[in-house]
Amino acid sequence: MTSSNASPWAQRWPLPARLAQLSDLRDQTAGWLDRHAVPLFDLAVRLTMAPIFFRSGLQKIGDWPATLFLFQEEYRVPLLPPEVAALLAAATELTMPVLLVLGLATRLAALPLLAMALVIQFVLGAANPAFSNPQHYFWMLLLSGLILRGGGRLSVDHWLLRISRRQTGDRP
Repeated sequence: MTSSNASPWAQRWPLPARLAQLSDLRDQTAGWLDRHAVPLFDLAVRLTMAPIFFRSGLQKIGDWPATLFLFQEEYRVPLLPPEVAALLAAATELTMPVLLVLGLATRLAALPLLAMALVIQFVLGAANPAFSNPQHYFWMLLLSGLILRGGGRLSVDHWLLRISRRQTGDRP
């Protein structure tokens, strides 16, 4: 195709220039998403996972004899006495979600919750299909994301990091 056959738009905007503009638009959009949407998504993940485990912890302490019975007869977590497993599960489910909501020690808080989801799905689920739930895979994915990425910009972790960097003179 000769230049005389090209459309007037193509003559005014050669392909490399149009590609450069599209690349700039993509970069601007990605930058906007990184600044505004990603922090909200990180917060949403934390706020989604926290109540799931917190409610379970409240249920455990709400009827402690029933909880002990379940850990003795139904759950039978390997390697731990039922009383210890019940206490650890309840304590984890009541404390780690609070840290997730705050975004404080997010990676550390998500780790035991991921371990619990893994045990529920693969240890208890292997012994009793009633515990095998596809939703657990979703939990594991979200918790893994928190472990890998941290709490995000809308977290106490991020705020503490910024304060620390200001005091030491480091720039992100």
